[in-house]
Amino acid sequence: MREMTTAVILGYLVIMNVIAFAAMGVDKSRAKRGAWRIPEKTLFSLSLLGGSIGALAGMYTFRHKTKHLKFVAGMPAVLVLHITLAAVLLYRLAPLS
Repeated sequence: MREMTTAVILGYLVIMNVIAFAAMGVDKSRAKRGAWRIPEKTLFSLSLLGGSIGALAGMYTFRHKTKHLKFVAGMPAVLVLHITLAAVLLYRLAPLS
């Protein structure tokens, strides 16, 4: 049962990171064309919902939002939050030896 839960969580995180990465690319493309943009709130929400690695990778792959302090500081902060949360959960759920 625990393996299934882990697989579901990892699957969710992979999907969220792919979506966040793609959203950064789509928004950069739209910015270049002067088209309708993805709101910054949406980009941050995708990061907060588990896509922080994808959002960061997208920022630097597409060179998008890299001059905005809110993103340059905020996205890594979300990633640190996710790593801290994962460490706490793993510590609490680890079997006692």
